[in-house]
Order: sequence, then C-alpha cells, then structure tokens
Amino acid sequence: MPSAFSNGDTAWVLASSALVLLMTPGLAFFYGGMVRAKSVLNMLMMNFIAIAVVTILWVLYGWSVSFGNVGSGDGSGNGFWGGLHQWALHDIGQGFGSSTGGSLYGATGVPTIAVVCFQLMFAIITPALISGSLADRTKFVGWTVYVAGWVTLVYFPVAHWVFSPNGFINYKLHVMDFAGGTAVHINAGAAGLAMALVLGKRVGFGRDPMRPHNVPFVMLGVGLLWFGWFGFNAGSALGANGQASMVFINTQIATCTAMVGWLIAEKIQHGTFTSLGAASGAVAGLVAITPACASVSPLGAMFVGLIPGFICCYAINLKNKLGYDDSLDVVGVHLVGGILGTVLIGFFATKQMVSAYTNGAKAGLFYGGGVDQLISQIEGAGIVLGYSFVVSFILGWVLNKTIGMRISADAEVEGIDSTEHSETAYDWGRLAGSLRTALATAETAPSGPASGKPAKDADKTEGVKA
Repeated sequence: MPSAFSNGDTAWVLASSALVLLMTPGLAFFYGGMVRAKSVLNMLMMNFIAIAVVTILWVLYGWSVSFGNVGSGDGSGNGFWGGLHQWALHDIGQGFGSSTGGSLYGATGVPTIAVVCFQLMFAIITPALISGSLADRTKFVGWTVYVAGWVTLVYFPVAHWVFSPNGFINYKLHVMDFAGGTAVHINAGAAGLAMALVLGKRVGFGRDPMRPHNVPFVMLGVGLLWFGWFGFNAGSALGANGQASMVFINTQIATCTAMVGWLIAEKIQHGTFTSLGAASGAVAGLVAITPACASVSPLGAMFVGLIPGFICCYAINLKNKLGYDDSLDVVGVHLVGGILGTVLIGFFATKQMVSAYTNGAKAGLFYGGGVDQLISQIEGAGIVLGYSFVVSFILGWVLNKTIGMRISADAEVEGIDSTEHSETAYDWGRLAGSLRTALATAETAPSGPASGKPAKDADKTEGVKA
C-alpha cells in the first residue's frame, strides 16, 4: 500500500483521463461518418451534449452515487447505492490546495479528485455510445433529457455495482470487469436496443441503402478511439505499473485479432474486405478486451479479440432478421462484444493475472479454475443487461409519450441537421455551383493541348515527365 502521494501514478491517471475524454469526439467522428450526410451534425451534437450534461450531473451527485462510500468511513452507502453524502464533491477530502490534491483514493498513491476526473470520462462516453442506435430520428431536446435521466437511473448505480469496491457485482458475485465490459458496453448496448424498439424504424429502413456518407471519418474516429482506449483500459490500473503495461499490450493484441476475425467473417459473408469492416472489427476487439484486459495473458487476449471480432460481424445482421432498427450497430458491436468479452474471462482468466484481484475472483475454466468464475461472469453480464434494458425502455417510453423523442417523418426525410440545428455539414448549393462550373469548363475546353502540339506528341511529353 503506498504510504504517500505518487507523482508518476497521478500523472498517468490524469493523462488517461484526457485520453478517455478524447474518445467521445472520436466516437462522434466514427458514428458521424456512418450516418447519411444530412445527419452528421446531429450525431456530433448528440455526443458533445453528453459531455456537458454528464459532467454537470457527475459533479452534483454522480460521483457520490457511484463511488461516494469508498473510504468514507461513515457507514454510508451499500452494495447497491453509494449515497449522496459527497454531493457536489464537497466531502472528498481536505487539502485541495496542496501539492497532493487532498486525500488519496483507497490503497493508491493517487488523489481521490484525480479518480473523480478519470471516472467522469467513463460516465460521459457510456450514454454517448447509445446515440448510435438512435441516429437520424431523435429530437435533440429529447435526447438531452434522456441522457440526464439515463445516467441518473442506470449508469451511476451500475457503475457502483461494478467499479466500487463495495458494489455487489464486484464483491458479492466476484465478477471481473476491469474497465467496463458490463458497466459501459453491455449497459449502453442494452439501452440502445431498448431505445431502438421505443423509437421504431427510420423512414425507408430496409428499403433505402442508408450507406455511410464518409468512410474516412469512420477511420479517423476509430483511430481516435483506439488511441484513447489505452487510457480507458490501462488507466484503470490507477498507476504507472506492471499491471497497466500488461493491460496496454493486451488491448493492442485483442484489437488487432478482432479486426482480422471481422475481415475473415466479412469475406465469408460478402466475398470482400471493406475499410468499414476493419474499423468495426477494431472497435469490437476494443469492446471485448475492456473487461478482460487485466485477467488474461497475451495469448488469451488473442482469442478474446478474435472470437468476438468474428461473431460480431454476424451479430450486426440480427437487426435485419429480428426487425429492429439499430442504426449504427450498437447492439451487434457493444452489447454482443461486451457480453463475449465478459463471459470469455470465465474461460481465459489466468491464475497469475487473477491474483491481482481482491474480490475473491478465480481463474478461468482453461486454467484450472473450474466453472465458478464462468458462472459469475454470466450472472454479472445478465444482471446489467436486464436492468439496463428494462429501465432504459421505461425511461424512453415515458419521454417519448410526454416531451416526444422522435422527429416527424417529414423532418427525417428533409434531414435532421437542418430541422433540429438549422445547419448542414456540407454547403450543397456551393458544391453544386462548383460542379456546374467544372462541367461547363470541361465542355468548352479545346480537345488538344493549349500549345497546339499534336495530342500524340503531348502524350509522349507527359510520359517523359512522369
């Protein structure tokens, strides 16, 4: 147990906090590239408003509900609820003006306020993930209110169950979830499914192509997500140490094998490899390794990436078979990927890696631990899935019936960017004018070179230049 404040560990946690925050704009680009051109600004705004709303609520009561009874010593909170005694962060610790930034968090050398910053970024990106299932058709005000209600009723309590040392999924069920396979990905994926059912299908779903309008945006977004995910996973060690290093390499390994797995499945299904498939496969791997990154070996990380990468490529077809409109495959990637990553711990967790856990967790089935841990992982995943789906569905249904969450069919056809935000991502009038000018220039230009040199000679000259 560290006896004093650690500069290095604190610096790593703060840097990781910034990396995780970067993931939300990265997600906005990832989702923004996959929607149609008339919806890209709305998708960016849905993600950015989540940053603002969740930050305010986290400071007011989110931290207290999620982690408020950790080390408080006042007997507040329980396995389901952290309490409200640290509302507005007023009782985190003394000495905020000192070089150590107040009291340390648990057995770490990191100030509690640094952990507040780090966990805030988790709280921000989790509801932002849901936005992908609601693309093209959700009122901005309705979404904003939904985010506030969802983090209050779903994310903050579930984060306490999973992440807090006092949370019942953590210390009662002995579930291993290092960085949020349940609290983040299963949680958001179940909510995405619920809201897709509440809002119904987009106009033209199953008839119109609805292809991604900007695949380079998608690839840029994945790059930012991949980069930030090292803070998401390795930062959860709350220290610049050996565990963080192992988590880092496991995250990289699983992401790469998942990309390969997705591309193999894509080749089997469609006969080709796509950049969108590579991007989606990488995200599936990042999702799957999130809960498992501190419990499996590098070899195990290969399978924790490869298996979900392959399966998630098939899982995104569920929406067509079952008839729900999950716009950007939140269910197929985050819900299915989160479940697989959480459950695979029960097979691949090694005794050496599990020894770092203090919640009574055991090694996986393939490493002599029997089925106990596998059962615990299934129970944890099932509880979060069920709770999130039910509460998310009720919250969405109530909001849709009261303030309204879905835009009109006419507004959807016209484009949610212009109807909800009075903006468009692209100046179509100017682009059309430029295209007309280019076509007119091409029609009036002489067929030969301006110098009058015969075309045959001109070709030779150009060939020499090349």
